[in-house]
Amino acid sequence: MPLRTRCVCGWACKMTLRSFSGGGRFEEIGSYSRAKRVGPFVYVAGTTAIEPSGKLHAPGDCYAQTLFILGRIEEALKAVGADLRHVMRTRAYLTDMSQAGGFIRAHGEIFKGINPVLTGVEAGLTQPGMMVEIDVDAIIHDESGQIPGL
Repeated sequence: MPLRTRCVCGWACKMTLRSFSGGGRFEEIGSYSRAKRVGPFVYVAGTTAIEPSGKLHAPGDCYAQTLFILGRIEEALKAVGADLRHVMRTRAYLTDMSQAGGFIRAHGEIFKGINPVLTGVEAGLTQPGMMVEIDVDAIIHDESGQIPGL
């Protein structure tokens, strides 16, 4: 998947911009990136459980979709030099809050010990059987929590 890196200010500086395309059909049409990093700050776009084949992964299964999505998000983070441990905020858009338990269980398994802040809202999504969409924000830091360059 394409990864682009460039200086944000146009001068010789340490603040770089990296973009990662996950290859989704809407990314090119909508002119957006799956993940974008500016210096230590990383943003991953809303991500759903669409498999590379275009098929929806585990229709109706919020837990399985959440695990699949967080795997895609981890791939996007790694592409711009971040890890799950750098995630500070998770936002989840769920089609049915009565199914939120599956999301919470999967999120807890993946982020145990990381404990990002979390927001969940009920929202309509694009396909029947699509249960959740997730986006994350991350800050790249060392183990002590220090942000390089600040």
